[in-house]
Amino acid sequence: MATPKGIPYGMSNFTDVRDQNCYYVDKTRYIPTLEEESHYLIFVRPRRFGKSLFLSMLRAYYDVSVKDKFHQWFDGLWIGEHPTPLQGTYQVLYLDFSKIGGNIDELPRRFDEYSAVQLDGFLNRYESFYSENFIRRFRSAGQGIEKLHILDAEAKRMGYLLYLIIDEYDNFTNVVLNELGNEAYRSITHASGFYRDAFKNYKGMFDRIFMIGVSPVTLDDLTSGFNIGWNISTAPHFNMLLGFSEEDVREMFSYYQEVGKLTGDIDSMIQEMKPWYNNYCFASQSLNTDPKMFNSDMVLYYLRHRILSGKSPKQMIDPNTRTDYNKMKRLIRLDKLDGDRKGVIRKIAEEGRIITSLYESFSADRLTKPEIFPSLLFYYGMLTIIGSRGDRTILGIPNNNVRKQYYEYMLEEYQSKEEIDFNDLKDRYDAMAFDGQWQDALEFIATAYRNNSSVRSGIEGERNLQGFFTAYLSINAYYLTAPEVELNHGFCDLFLMADRMRYPEVEHSYILELKYLPRDKFEARAEAQWKEAVQQIHRYAEGSRVQQLCRETQLHCIIMQFNGWELARMEEV
Repeated sequence: MATPKGIPYGMSNFTDVRDQNCYYVDKTRYIPTLEEESHYLIFVRPRRFGKSLFLSMLRAYYDVSVKDKFHQWFDGLWIGEHPTPLQGTYQVLYLDFSKIGGNIDELPRRFDEYSAVQLDGFLNRYESFYSENFIRRFRSAGQGIEKLHILDAEAKRMGYLLYLIIDEYDNFTNVVLNELGNEAYRSITHASGFYRDAFKNYKGMFDRIFMIGVSPVTLDDLTSGFNIGWNISTAPHFNMLLGFSEEDVREMFSYYQEVGKLTGDIDSMIQEMKPWYNNYCFASQSLNTDPKMFNSDMVLYYLRHRILSGKSPKQMIDPNTRTDYNKMKRLIRLDKLDGDRKGVIRKIAEEGRIITSLYESFSADRLTKPEIFPSLLFYYGMLTIIGSRGDRTILGIPNNNVRKQYYEYMLEEYQSKEEIDFNDLKDRYDAMAFDGQWQDALEFIATAYRNNSSVRSGIEGERNLQGFFTAYLSINAYYLTAPEVELNHGFCDLFLMADRMRYPEVEHSYILELKYLPRDKFEARAEAQWKEAVQQIHRYAEGSRVQQLCRETQLHCIIMQFNGWELARMEEV
């Protein structure tokens, strides 16, 4: 029997994946379609979607120096049976701009030094194609820009095709923008800035360019004034270029089950992963035609844990992504948000969606505009396309992994005003999940809401009440906490669905209906509002979907009514 394939968790080198007999989800069928596009392509996707692995595959496919290894690396893949005429015809320069760092004064030098090192590596790879005289001139050149010009002239004279692949094209520029501000950022991306000059040199030198990053911001600033690329990030025919479809996941899990490495019901595993890793759509036209995409690294994290331990991970979010979240926080400037953009974050966290215009590109100086902000969140994977309304796009939180990031931001906001002891709260959640004793936990959050509101009167209001409860309930590991869930022709405020796949001992589920009245209207309207809430929550509970989602648990229907920021009445009905 053949040796089972390894799990390529954390691997970004395509040839290593193939040479080390690791599982590869085939993305090679997109190669012919990419060749039909513009010669200069830019593709933006969130972190952990397999961008570097895809670029590494393109490099292996086009590199003339390893043309003889085509069958070794591509047999069994789609392109192995359908190679294009361009296979193995390019000399490829591969740049990874995440390798460049340092203070703003050092960046031009470090960029040139990195380029020089990579160009020296390029010559080592393709030395047999060039004359001794060229090699001597090339190696004697001290600067990267000089080497680039020498190579450009010689490649054109010899008729060689050059392909430039850039990974994380916006990495160090994002760092400059967020740590040093717009002025420093503009100094390298506008006018005679060294990074802008580099792209001017790339244009016309390379027959093809493929760049990948996490946002279109740097792209917009670099290319304003001259056309260097075609952004295919939201093109429907590339919606599934990165990430895994459910079919990909099922096929991969079935393979590991067949070779005896994975046990358990695959359908159950997929259903467990979906709320955490799935539901990405990057093109409006693909919403009703393509399957939603899984975050590929998260799926591999889950699979690796399943194979090594025989059970699902207790933490459904890969701890290694914590660094990514911190980077994302810096990139979208969560610590520098003005009131309007804070309102956008709060609205998304509370409602799970926002209706907006999706901008395909925007410059750095427009990032502070609230109408641009949802588009930025979309490119970072914090929102995904879930629908349309007229000529605008409905963006929604894709999954629990991302939802927790919104809640963490809101928790930081709330905790900075009135800190809650999370350990104390988690003790109360234990009683809520295992014993059905919900009063202490909900009263605890209601008291925190009152204390928080007393020092920040702007929090008062029904939407902010729901956001506050959702944020603190999100640290309850036993439930999938979702606001505004559609249940039986209505939307309940909060539905706490027991996560029995990971915690089968949980015996209680909850629907929470939160009702708020301003202090000056409470006495006159409280009773009518309460009766209406009872009717609503009973209607939710009687729906077939609720019965299915709450099976094997006792459902509790709780109404909480607030007089301003004070809890006035709380009952199970």
